[in-house]
Amino acid sequence: MQKNMIYTTTDTIPGREITEILGVVSGNIVQTKHVGKDILAGFKSIVGGEIHGYTEMLTEARQKAISRLVQEARELNADAVVAMRFSTSSIMQNASEILVYGTAVRLG
Repeated sequence: MQKNMIYTTTDTIPGREITEILGVVSGNIVQTKHVGKDILAGFKSIVGGEIHGYTEMLTEARQKAISRLVQEARELNADAVVAMRFSTSSIMQNASEILVYGTAVRLG
């Protein structure tokens, strides 16, 4: 049975001591836009407001990237990932990358 992985943007975990730094871990996903969502987004940009389809797509992509980060940390037998950060970049027209990275650690 796998234990729950702690992951946080903070450098420490309250009440826990970091006993070993295992290294940098990361997870990423390249996500493309759906043509139908692009058309709806174009209309939405005229009137303003949130583009729910894109919000859902990016939320799902972020969760997949975190899942990949956690898997990489588990492969190192880490207890947690600290100092987690997100980065996004445009790969090509209509495709973006979401990258999450942090430091895999063991806790005492």
